[in-house]
Amino acid sequence: MNYKSFLQTKGIRNSLQGFKPLWMPDFLYDFQGKLTDWSIRKGKAALFEDCGLGKSIQQLVWSENIVRKTNGNVLILTPLSVSCQTVAEAEKFGMKAHRTQKGKVYKGINITNYERLDHYNPNDFNGLVCDESSILKNFDGETRKAVTKFMRKIDYRLLCSATPAPNDFVELGTSAEALGEMTRKQMLGMFFTHNGSDTSQWVLKGHAKKRFWQWVSTWARAIRKPSDLGFDDTMFILPPLNYHKHTIKSNHKENSLIPSPAVGLHEQRAEKRRTLIARCKKVASLVPENKPCLIWCHLNDEGDLLEKLIPDAIQVSGRDTDNSKEEKLMGFSKGNIRILITKPKIGGFGMNWQHCSTMTFFPSHSHEQFYQASRRCWRFGQKNKVDCHLVASDRESIIMHNMLRKERQAVEMYDGIIREMSEFQLGKKEVKTRMIKMEIPKWL
Repeated sequence: MNYKSFLQTKGIRNSLQGFKPLWMPDFLYDFQGKLTDWSIRKGKAALFEDCGLGKSIQQLVWSENIVRKTNGNVLILTPLSVSCQTVAEAEKFGMKAHRTQKGKVYKGINITNYERLDHYNPNDFNGLVCDESSILKNFDGETRKAVTKFMRKIDYRLLCSATPAPNDFVELGTSAEALGEMTRKQMLGMFFTHNGSDTSQWVLKGHAKKRFWQWVSTWARAIRKPSDLGFDDTMFILPPLNYHKHTIKSNHKENSLIPSPAVGLHEQRAEKRRTLIARCKKVASLVPENKPCLIWCHLNDEGDLLEKLIPDAIQVSGRDTDNSKEEKLMGFSKGNIRILITKPKIGGFGMNWQHCSTMTFFPSHSHEQFYQASRRCWRFGQKNKVDCHLVASDRESIIMHNMLRKERQAVEMYDGIIREMSEFQLGKKEVKTRMIKMEIPKWL
């Protein structure tokens, strides 16, 4: 092997570690079939699709193919309560999936929550699915390490998320590392550079931009609607999402007619505490009669007061047991609970609540929480326009503006991801698959 040949081995290669699908059901939409087919052939893949595009059914079909190919087992990890929803989805389409909690492994497809992973042995599974994989960064470091370590021992892997990089392209490195494509450090060294003197900020190297997206396209697919893959959008057109801002007058005493915004986390937290009663009373006044309503909060005191102010509301809080949380969340899904109060970090991932079209939200600095929480209702399958009421004090203007700014930037970022990857996803340019025999270069 000469030096030129050696350099060629360092190029981007679209290695396929999967197999030709053994079963591709006709209940999948055309774009779902294409994505599922690709992910099975890839073997270790990521599907970044917007909320409501059917990631659950795609991962179930992917899992069924792994089971049939290996005659082994697959484990699907989901956020809290989504495991029940995924089992119901499997039954709906005539598939068999087992919900497991305490380490018991059933033959075929097993579904459990991320929090219960420590009960399982990776040697018992041939495939692993991480549903809503971006949720991993919400767990503590030990949980993230445990999931990554568990995944390394699995032959077939699938990541599914609607927010692959909610804040920065660098976050794609977490997914790449989980799939075994490249470590995060390797990715940063190859494609990114420091932003000036701030070594914590990374930006894509100008000459590496195209190569970076070509590389991402070898292990991931990203779409916001079917037409991103060249398919028809007719069945996936969303009704309007309307934001309604409600401003509460702060009781903060200051020598000014115009209230100054709360600056810094300390002041902003104090302002939330100071206006807690007024904000909760406003939310209670916005709850519609005889219609489902979803109320998002961040503080325990907010949830407790809202539960008192709204007679038929049920709260899902952190102090509830996992079983109690699941029971309440599923109760809202089934329509047994009309008004649900909870936090985005508890119920903001994975749930399908298209039956509800009214939400209230206290602004925060987390775009991903806001995005995921609002998309529980405003997602494909929603038939009505969705009203999202944003309630904040007049001194929380910085938080409100920051959250909505991040929302706009995230939309632009996701559009950019799809735009950059489209020529590779649509097959305009293909990365050739090559089997290369490893040899020591003669020049060494």
